[in-house]
Amino acid sequence: MRSFLFIPADSDKKLAKAATTGADALILDLEDSVALSNKEAARANARDYLRSASVKGPRVCVRMNALDTPLWETDLEAVVAHRPFAIMIPKTISGDCVKKVAAKLDQLERDAGIEAGATKLFCVATETAASLFNLGTYAGASSRLFALTWGAEDLATALGARSNKDESGNYTEPYRLARTLTLAGAVAAGVMPLDGVYKDFRDETGFIAEAREAVRDGFTAKMAIHPAQVPLINRVFTPSEEDVAHARAVVDAFARAGDVGVVALDGVMLDIPHLKQAQALIARAEAAQSA
Repeated sequence: MRSFLFIPADSDKKLAKAATTGADALILDLEDSVALSNKEAARANARDYLRSASVKGPRVCVRMNALDTPLWETDLEAVVAHRPFAIMIPKTISGDCVKKVAAKLDQLERDAGIEAGATKLFCVATETAASLFNLGTYAGASSRLFALTWGAEDLATALGARSNKDESGNYTEPYRLARTLTLAGAVAAGVMPLDGVYKDFRDETGFIAEAREAVRDGFTAKMAIHPAQVPLINRVFTPSEEDVAHARAVVDAFARAGDVGVVALDGVMLDIPHLKQAQALIARAEAAQSA
């Protein structure tokens, strides 16, 4: 999966078009994009969408409301029996938040006769000040966990910041730190590092630049807030033919050399980390082809 598109679950119009956007995954949002007065309608829409979603379409996830609200358990009770691919937990503080939701999913899956562990989990793991100190706690939290992502907007509010970007439009240090810690925390936990959203959906140049930076640094997917961002994500996060050809050449060079730690390719010395990078890139390219 490369692209995750947010869809407000109370918007019939956006839900109707969601499956045609080209996104690898949809996130039906019950949280920030839905007014309190519309939560129940959003749950009903999400439930109906899950019932009718094609198994050949994008994977369907649901963002529940935060654990510090009285809404999250009702959210899960409304959708889990209808088999979402995953639940997104917003505003997590640590791996303990994952354990708490996983325990609730254990119960709901058991009650619905669904195989244990079928519902995956992922987190927006940097939306509070305290969360920045705990990105190393997600490793081993739950076998359901498949990704970590980060968010700058709620974090800016939590920190009391006037803005999370400088005069050039670049994230300032607290938010770059959050991004870096999310990447490291995800890799340490053995899950997908998922890059956050880009608010200005009309700024294609800025969006592509941010997506390319994410790929460069190790993120393997990105979230979108508008359908126009989806093809850009899919393009940037799909390895190019040239990159795949080079990766295959690296793998072939090690295969020809036998049990060695270093090989030479086109005048460049390569070691085992380069081999692992090449193998990972080939795996991403193959996954993109099957998406």
